[in-house]
This record gives sequence, C-alpha cells and structure tokens, in this order.
Amino acid sequence: MTMLKTPTLTLPALSLPLLVALVAATAPSAAAAPKKQAPATSATAPAQTAPALPQTTGFAIPTLTEDGAPIPRSAGLPYAPKNLADRIVLTPGADPARAMAVAYRTNVAQKTAEVQLAISVDGPTLEEKAQTLTGITLLSQSSYGPALYHQVRFANLTPDTVYNYRVKGEAGWSEWYQFRTAAAAAKPFRFLYLGDIQNGILTYAARVVRQAFIANGDISLVAHAGDLVAQRDDLDHDDEWGEWNQVGGYNYASIPQLPATGNHEYADLILPNGQESRILGPYWHKQFALPKNGADAVKATTYFVDYQGVRFIVLDGTAAIELGSMKEQTAWLDQTLASSRAKWNVVLFHQPVFTCARPKDTGAIKAAWKPVFEARGVDLVLQGHDHCYSRLTAEAGRAASAQARTDGSVQGPVYLVSVTGAKMYGLNNRARTQTDRTAEATELYQIIDVDGENLRFRTYTASGKLYDGFNLQKDANGRNRLSEIADAKIAERFCTGTPDASGQYPTGPDGGTCVAEPKD
Repeated sequence: MTMLKTPTLTLPALSLPLLVALVAATAPSAAAAPKKQAPATSATAPAQTAPALPQTTGFAIPTLTEDGAPIPRSAGLPYAPKNLADRIVLTPGADPARAMAVAYRTNVAQKTAEVQLAISVDGPTLEEKAQTLTGITLLSQSSYGPALYHQVRFANLTPDTVYNYRVKGEAGWSEWYQFRTAAAAAKPFRFLYLGDIQNGILTYAARVVRQAFIANGDISLVAHAGDLVAQRDDLDHDDEWGEWNQVGGYNYASIPQLPATGNHEYADLILPNGQESRILGPYWHKQFALPKNGADAVKATTYFVDYQGVRFIVLDGTAAIELGSMKEQTAWLDQTLASSRAKWNVVLFHQPVFTCARPKDTGAIKAAWKPVFEARGVDLVLQGHDHCYSRLTAEAGRAASAQARTDGSVQGPVYLVSVTGAKMYGLNNRARTQTDRTAEATELYQIIDVDGENLRFRTYTASGKLYDGFNLQKDANGRNRLSEIADAKIAERFCTGTPDASGQYPTGPDGGTCVAEPKD
C-alpha cells in the first residue's frame, strides 16, 4: 500500500459544520413543493432530509510524491470550479424505469442543488413545462480550493420515456441533457463495460472510451469495474476526477453510469495503533448518487439495478477483503440473486476471482462468491484490477472449455477481466492456457447486447479492432450455452522476446516497448 508524503495544502475557507448547514438548508422537507409545478413530467424529487453524512472532507491533499517531488498536475490546471456546473454524471435508480439521479459540481457561490426536468419535446420549449427540483449539497476541498457537489434524485418517472434536464450554476443553467428511462419490462438494449481507467486517463483512456461511443450507437448503460482513478501520487487527485469527467463528457451526463469501487477508490488510513487501513476516498460519495439498496455495512458502494430484463449487482471487493464486510456482502449477494426475476444476472466488482496477472487468484473472493455465482446461475462476472484481459469459462482450462462447447454442455458463469487505461501488467503463467482468450499491453472496451434469450458479447481494441466475442443462449430452463463468434478477430496480443530477470519481456504486441510489467 502506497503511503503519500504528509505535506498538504490547507483550505480553511469552508469547514465541515458549514457542510452540514448547507445540506440541511438545501434538503427540502417531505411537504416542500417544487418551485414550478408541471404534472406532465410525472416526476418528483423524493423528500431529501439531511442524511447521515459520509466523510467527504478532512482528507489530506498531498503536494509531494513519496520521493519528495511535486505531485504532477494536469496540463494548464484546467479543473478549477467555475460559475457554471461541471462534472455532471447521471446514475440510475434501483428501478431506472422510474428513477434516475444526477450529481454535479459548482463553485461555492451556488449553494443549493437545483435541477430543471421536463419530458422531452421536439421544439425549443422545454423550460415551459420544466419542473424545478432540489436535492443535497456536499463540500469538496481540493488543490483548486473549495467547491460544492450537488445531487438531485428523480422519482416517479414514466418508463421508456425521453426526459431532458439541466443543472444550475452561479452564472446560470447548463445546456439541456437528454436521457431515456428504462422500459418497465424486458426489452433489447446495449451496454458498455470498461475495465480500469485509472492511469493515463485523458492521455490514453479517453480515446478508448470515445471510440466505444463513436462506433457503437444506442448504449443504454456504462458499467465501470473499479479503479476509475488512481488516487495515489502520479497525478493530483482532483485533476484525476477532472480528467475522468472530461473523458466521458455529455455521454456520462446522458447515459446512466454503474460504477463499482476498486482499491484505488479507497484512500490510505493510518489507525491510532499505527496500522494501515483504508477509507473510502472523498469523491465517491459526491460524484455518484447511487441506489441505497446494498448491503447494510457498505450501502455507499454496493447496490443493484434492474434494467430491461437484466439485474446488475455491484459488489465492493476492497471492503470485503480488507474491511470485514465479506460475510455481509456474501449474504446480500445470495439474497439479491435469489430475489431476482430477471432473465440475466450480471455481477460487477473489481478484484477478479480468476487472475490473469497476479500469481494467485483472489482467494477470499473466490471462496466466498464463486459458489454463490454458480449456485444462483450468474451469467456474467465483470471485473478489473489485473490490467490485462481474460475470458474464462472453465477453471480446468481452455481445452476443457472448448470441449464443453463441442459437447453442447451448459457453461457459466463467464468471468471477464479487462483494462481501459494505460497501466498494464504482464500475464501470469496460467493465463495462456486457462482462459479462453487473453491479452496483455492492450487497451480494450466491451459491448454487450441483450435480446431476449440471447446475449452477445464483443471486445474491441482502442482502435476499434474486434478482439474477442461470444454468444450466450438460454434454454427453456434458464441454462446457458456459449458459442464462439464466427467473425474474424485479430491475433491474441502478447509481449515477446527474452524476458529479463524480473520476467519483463522487451517487445510489446505493437512492436514497441512492452509496457506490461510483471505483477508479484
């Protein structure tokens, strides 16, 4: 665990008591009415009383790396809070046919959370029937100074309906953003799955994420498998979140995001007894207004969403492994799968059951969650953390998996690991024979199409080349059969040459330096 140097930037302008006062002032009572009524929207903000606040202030703002050098910054220092809103992110409610939420940032002059919401129309008259909704406000302190994050939840929405919203900053309203609620029943849709963005966020990961949106229209959801940022000392932490938001831009404001926490969403914490521990970093609570239906011990980071015939279940591997919530998360996982009436069940978390880089599998997660996945018939397990790519359907290995497909045997769950950002690890000694397909030193994104009894999974490289793919088909008993795609794929990508003493290969799959470092 990397511990940062202690010199910090002190920001006394706003304090935690002011944060509490701001939230109390901006949270309407159950009887509070919106400023402008518009029954046609069928949308209301749920009563939002001041919650038990997570810790979002009081975190050190490192100014030096471990080596005593200044913390790197984004070029031009572009992410200071302004008089117009930014970092606008849409998230789904537990039932996204009827509920959504938005989080955004402003300067401290915009002390209230205000959003206008309207059913979409085809002429420039949205404001005529827009409803003004309010929410909660949270203080943020960073290297740029103080800022405020605002969250507003939309309830009582109409299923399968296009809405527009805009958010308020000191200088005025943002542009109108547009989203569609989910259908109330199963209906075909497409979602995007991204592995760790984390490093080289704007430099390298941006092109991958944007390629996904450019090449694949009508994406309905985006699933992030953790480590959205690094939160260490390779870039100022607020700059990281500025870059992460710039990467997604209006897509993140218009398409619901389903993020899972990774270990890098947690900050290092020294306990009074001197031991190292973890605490959820200051941005998670502020940047994402997520459903509150998760395991009690980790409601901020576990949740589920039912979207058009798919139940997405989000777990927190770091809290399970390091902070003592494994038992509670496992019980909640089992209950949430048992209660699912969805045709497809997808589980999203960070640390992989089967690793493609680290020498050993993630033992605690494998022991606790893998039996539940298998007993409850989970279809896909989407993961990150290992900074390589793998698709695994049989622990016994690639040959056993291929034989099962030849025999027409039921297969599942399918375990995926992927990476989107620039940080890469080399493959372990099992990856080339245990997984159905693998890659190293390769930035990727995944497109998944769900249509009735069929699920279509495709993996693409940063430049849009098809790298991997498979189809799942459910039988009348809900069991899956996997078939490989017939489409032409590029060759598997590995580093080559004679490795050095550390196991580092010299030549990358594109002919340059191999950037995939061995992982102990």
